[in-house]
Amino acid sequence: MKVIFLGTGTSQGVPVIGCTCKVCTSSDKKDARLRTSVLVQADGLNIVIDSGPDFRQQMLSVGIKRLDGLVFTHAHKDHIAGLDDIRGFNYVQKEAINVYCNAIVEDQIRKEFAYIFDEIKYPGVPELNIHRINKNLPFEIGNSVRIEPIEVMHYKLPVLGFKITETKSSESFVYITDANLIASAEIEKIKNCNTLVLNALRKEKHISHFTLTEALEVIEHINPKHAYLTHISHQLGIHKEVNADLPVPVQLAYDGLTIEI
Repeated sequence: MKVIFLGTGTSQGVPVIGCTCKVCTSSDKKDARLRTSVLVQADGLNIVIDSGPDFRQQMLSVGIKRLDGLVFTHAHKDHIAGLDDIRGFNYVQKEAINVYCNAIVEDQIRKEFAYIFDEIKYPGVPELNIHRINKNLPFEIGNSVRIEPIEVMHYKLPVLGFKITETKSSESFVYITDANLIASAEIEKIKNCNTLVLNALRKEKHISHFTLTEALEVIEHINPKHAYLTHISHQLGIHKEVNADLPVPVQLAYDGLTIEI
């Protein structure tokens, strides 16, 4: 299984419009962050988690020609805004794209992209098949990739993380973003996983995201072989400096980082 970090930034991305801080003006490409998303490639399938405002740019950057599944964590704008751009895949694949989400996300998609669901559709609108996720039930994509939902809290909003495994392998990849609380029962589902991705917004306390210290405490408790931090704001600091201070086995993710599970 291969994972490509398409974006590792928070809702405004980095650099932030109008900001002149040392992170936003950094010449290091690792300090430039699109909105958070990953591409999971397993058993010949391309699965993307979240399609934020940078979705088109991200798809072009990795050059994939087929999308086998689009999976949503939650319905905030920085995670669903790019959904319209699946039209390119519709055209190439000559089929609707399979979208996996819970009821909250589906409801928001139907509101924000109402034209997709019109009885009489305008020519060329996106075509999708929505598969409703039950937070308590694993599901499969392509009969070879197993995905187990992990429910976390983003202040008062339930958000889904995912534990992903190939059916032919026991190694697991866990992706959690936009969280500030993970219940003990959900922690137990992912303890001692191979690779954990977790959000760490900044060093200061935040109402709906883990801080750097909080994320490191969660990672220590879960005890993965490898861990990467994502959904990073410019307030966290310069990539090179922050990364140098992280304990093994934790690293800051960055846009374009590719890992093998």
